[in-house]
Amino acid sequence: MTAKPPARDPADANAVAHVFVEALDDRCEMTGADGHHLQRVRRLAPGEMVTAADGSGAWRGYEVIEVATGRLTLEARDDLQFACAPRVAVSLAVALTKGGLDDVVAAVTELGVGRVTPVRTSRAVVRWDEGRARRAVARLRSVARASAMQSRRARIPIVDEVVALSAIVERSGLVVAARDGVLASQLPAPGDDGWTVLVGPEGGLAPDELAALESAPRLRLGPHVLRTSTAPAAAVAVLSAEAARLLPE
Repeated sequence: MTAKPPARDPADANAVAHVFVEALDDRCEMTGADGHHLQRVRRLAPGEMVTAADGSGAWRGYEVIEVATGRLTLEARDDLQFACAPRVAVSLAVALTKGGLDDVVAAVTELGVGRVTPVRTSRAVVRWDEGRARRAVARLRSVARASAMQSRRARIPIVDEVVALSAIVERSGLVVAARDGVLASQLPAPGDDGWTVLVGPEGGLAPDELAALESAPRLRLGPHVLRTSTAPAAAVAVLSAEAARLLPE
């Protein structure tokens, strides 16, 4: 019988749950919201295996050895491992939308995005003041963490502060999602920083914004008009697939 290859990241491991911890010590105590979720909602029991990561790529396997109200004690059963970073990173710059970005961040985290940058654009209906933007970004970071836990990633995507469009126009590897764009296979090869795909608001980017982005390649996402809640996930999926094709593992 052929031996099963060792797990390269938490999603490959034989475990019933995945968690994030501050440090991958030989013994970890899960308390707070995570401890409550694992004990009260997931109902983990002693003897079950989980994976834990520190959010930067390091992870290891643990066994649940003790359960109490809102608390689990984990004991390491594997050596420290490190999930390789994608050879071609895919980031998302996305316009603020009326419905919020929670679902967008959750979806693109599952699809492997490395960074999300919320962007102010002139035609966006949403107008966040400084306080609201700060609270919204904090929530999006929490969403990214929860989605990374659910999808068993070893890394938590970076969620940037809200920026003006002018802050990203010179970003290396920037491409703009557009109906008149080219297929991902026709894009210029990405540099060391990978690709960042910009997805505009429902009303589209304004003429002056498009002019500022004139030098950025356009990426076609498919034959149909996509909603602002769908387009970001489609863009990340398309570029991630192309990145895998360019640099097969």
